Amino acid sequence: MRIKILLLILFLTPISISSQQIISNDNKIAEINKMEWFEEAKLGIFIHWGIYSVNGISESWSFFNGYISHSDYMKQLDGFGAKKYNPKEWANIIQESGAKYTVITTKHHDGFALWNSKYGNLNSLKNSKSKKDLLTPFVKEIRSKGLKLGLYFSLPDWSYKDYTNHTNKIKRYSIKEDPKRWQKFLNYRDNQLFELKNRYKPDLWWFDGDWEHNAINWKSKELKKELQKDSPNVIFNSRLNEFGDYETPEIGIPIYRPSSKYWELCMTINDSWGYQQNDNNYKTPLQIIDLFVDTISKGGNLLLNISPKSDGSIPNKQKSILKELGKWNKKHSSAIYSTKKGIPYDHFYGPSTLSKDNKTLFLFVRDIPKDNQIVLKGISNKINRAYVVGNGTVLNKQLLCKVYWNKYPGISYLEIPEETLDPYYTVIAIVLDSPIKLFNKKSGAIEVN
Repeated sequence: MRIKILLLILFLTPISISSQQIISNDNKIAEINKMEWFEEAKLGIFIHWGIYSVNGISESWSFFNGYISHSDYMKQLDGFGAKKYNPKEWANIIQESGAKYTVITTKHHDGFALWNSKYGNLNSLKNSKSKKDLLTPFVKEIRSKGLKLGLYFSLPDWSYKDYTNHTNKIKRYSIKEDPKRWQKFLNYRDNQLFELKNRYKPDLWWFDGDWEHNAINWKSKELKKELQKDSPNVIFNSRLNEFGDYETPEIGIPIYRPSSKYWELCMTINDSWGYQQNDNNYKTPLQIIDLFVDTISKGGNLLLNISPKSDGSIPNKQKSILKELGKWNKKHSSAIYSTKKGIPYDHFYGPSTLSKDNKTLFLFVRDIPKDNQIVLKGISNKINRAYVVGNGTVLNKQLLCKVYWNKYPGISYLEIPEETLDPYYTVIAIVLDSPIKLFNKKSGAIEVN
């Protein structure tokens, strides 16, 4: 009997372990599939739109930091008319830019909601001059374009009576002192979020403001679980304490490649998130493409912000920049979408991306190269073909420093005809005979004859 029991245990044990491995692998596959569209999207358009655009002042922070009183800040409700708001035009411009997703501020820290919420007493339909639900028609147009939808939602609500903080100097209460009041706020927050979830079914939640409280107080883990119900593939940014799916650096592009597989740089088109009429420090199309190319070469996405006026129109300067970006993206789409991070700068003096199968290397050339040549080092593969993306011109190539007695692959010089140069970035496709192999060994003279 003991022998039979022992044999039964030995028989069942590997089955149990195997099942656990299968479950673990399935979860990993599900996570990868969920992030696939995000990884391939490369470009998103961020939209900061709220009552702060009326006076052109800092969104929410102007009253929080004491630059203006809360009551004066709220007077902007009477000027938020959205008369020129055309969500179809917004969606067209976003699509034309080459973006594959968008993220819109449904509610910033000031508590003003762009949709007709049943909860709270501060939204565009009931409280602003517009007397409209501004979010619903935008979502409809974005969906009609086949673009992915991200909803920005501020965890803090500095205007709500049951939230802890009102300004940086006025604190209503502490959670420890009044946990019941805090729970009232969480109920209000969750009701608004479930409204958004049920009405719009976003592909991405973009949270902000998690720094004001910890994950336990926010109930971040529980919140994510609830928002995933019936939406297992929805993605979360990193600002839900430690429960996000990807990292979200802001303004400053990482100098080195982030260790995270998935990340997104959120960046302003000038110096402001919301519309400010005095901010004319716009980045040029070339500077935007600089940021974009640097980001995708490091395996990330760029979430580029635009800031509509209080009347709902997008400033012409912003539209012009997005259109220029879109033209360049369309021309070089094969080197942008469905690619991954490129090779180190040790091998090429500039940014690059790789095709998914690692057989095509895309080189991004910003300036006019000297002697019309670019240099590629330490690629052990045979180069079958090199051509200009969006143009098709096949390039002449020269291989130097390659000898039969050394495995060092040599240095490739590629000649780019001047007439093929792009006004922003010229992109060169290097078609390899097999998945890319980077030479990273020491190379020297023959030591044994």
